Amino acid sequence: MPLPRLVPDPTHLSPLPGRFTFDAATALKVTPGAEGAARLLRTLLGPATGLPLPARPDGSVVLALDPALTGLGEEGYGLTVGTGGVLLRAAGLRGLLAGVQTLRQLLPVEALADGPVAGVAWTVPCVQVTDTPRFPWRGSMLDVARRFRPVSYLRRYVDLLALHKLNVLHLHLTDDQGWRMPVPALPRLTEVGGEPHGGAYTRAELTGLVAYAAERGITVVPEIEMPGHVRAALAAHPELGNTPGRTYDVWDRWGVCDTILGVHDTALDFCRTVLDEVMDVFPSPYVHIGGEECPTTEWHTSPDALRRVAEEGLPGPDALHGWFMGRIGEHLLRAGRRPLSWTENGADLPPYFTVMPWRDSDHGRTAVRRGHRVVMAPHRTTYLDYPQSTSPAEPPGQVGGVVDLRTVHGNDPAPDDWTPEEAARVLGSQVQLWTEYVPTAAHAEYLTFPRLCALAEVVWTGRHDWPGFQERLRHHRTRLDALGVPRRLSTTAPPVPHP
Repeated sequence: MPLPRLVPDPTHLSPLPGRFTFDAATALKVTPGAEGAARLLRTLLGPATGLPLPARPDGSVVLALDPALTGLGEEGYGLTVGTGGVLLRAAGLRGLLAGVQTLRQLLPVEALADGPVAGVAWTVPCVQVTDTPRFPWRGSMLDVARRFRPVSYLRRYVDLLALHKLNVLHLHLTDDQGWRMPVPALPRLTEVGGEPHGGAYTRAELTGLVAYAAERGITVVPEIEMPGHVRAALAAHPELGNTPGRTYDVWDRWGVCDTILGVHDTALDFCRTVLDEVMDVFPSPYVHIGGEECPTTEWHTSPDALRRVAEEGLPGPDALHGWFMGRIGEHLLRAGRRPLSWTENGADLPPYFTVMPWRDSDHGRTAVRRGHRVVMAPHRTTYLDYPQSTSPAEPPGQVGGVVDLRTVHGNDPAPDDWTPEEAARVLGSQVQLWTEYVPTAAHAEYLTFPRLCALAEVVWTGRHDWPGFQERLRHHRTRLDALGVPRRLSTTAPPVPHP
């Protein structure tokens, strides 16, 4: 009996004889606490199937929240499909939400359509599934600072992440080329910094996105860059910089800008004001404050910076970076949040920072040994702005090599040669989509898929069965087609936009 072709591959899956059919008489039996999973199931299946799936005590599809199922963790689930009914159980709501996505993949691909589909029997194969994720952090970073994307698209992106059981949307909201985060006390940030490449979000849009993502088991982690990558903020508030009287424009170039925040009290107060608003909008336990690619040249000549070096007894201006990150990190800690930062190896950050090493796995191991908790993000295996192939038809991308599907699939956030203690400090991994070379939403999805599918496999099951993944991906591609995710129609065709 062939196994259903699911992505990511479940931890344990056994086929059973027969099929179960969802039809107009199918009802849900929903235990207390499982209501969110029932709503999601109706939301996802309703458009194509038209099935009402009402709640009834004798429903044949049982959604059960059982805290006693401790072996499944917070996000694991058990799913049994028999000819007479379906039983989905989990210890936590997120586990039920993950199980709903598995049910969705077990249905015919037409169930993914966004409108009514006639003439399809909504059957699923009978199976026994016990499924738990390898890592608690399974994510995707989307850069909306350089290329603004409307919140309607972010919701679509959330849906695509949820289908693959990813649970973190890391939203890169500010950079040299744009400021997308509204701060009521500082309206010029979006009035000036939000102008290039699109615009800015409203608070209502962002809080709505957070709620929408949570209903699908996804946490939105905000990123506000500091003390570098801040040219858009300086254009709005030049007093935050290191050169009194200087004015700035929002950068319309790519690369690393050499203008950074000052370290005087005005700049630090600005950061706290911004982050207080960020924490009010985003309930995420983690707040990302950038931290990397921060040239310190301006601090070597700034009177305020040199005064700060002397006052704090630092060895020199370069040490201001670690000092700055520590001050901001402490502010987040006092608010009950965990500071998160890009890093090479964690050397310039206090050990209470959770870090995203982006150079390579060895830098991640160094950060772990320094005491950091780590989300692995090595650029040669997780950066989706690199081209997927060497084909002349490939759209322009980041210079420096190719990150193809197998490369992403080969990423291992905690390799076998790491000690158990080292591996325990790895939260997981995520892909990164920087958008210098990504002018449209269709292009973003072309670059994301199917490479994100490989990342999902790595962080959920952790298997590196390349032939098996390829076989399952061939069928999964039909699901992506049904969702309108672009694929190349030929070696010369451009990405096709979704409807």
